Amino acid sequence: MRTTFGTAGVRLYHLDGGPEGGAATTLFYGPLEQAMAIAAAEPEHVQDGLFIATDNDVVAYLDLFEG
Repeated sequence: MRTTFGTAGVRLYHLDGGPEGGAATTLFYGPLEQAMAIAAAEPEHVQDGLFIATDNDVVAYLDLFEG
């Protein structure tokens, strides 16, 4: 993600892997640090489908921890 400061405005959403490609469900709009806390509190099976979108990028939540 290019925007990485804690107060950056983001959208946290879950991408359902259902038939026809699934659906995106928004869980939160607000600061990145709060979105990260909300995502961390979700069960592991939900975290697999979480994404964080900023003004200029989208990244899978779990990809933030790989490297």
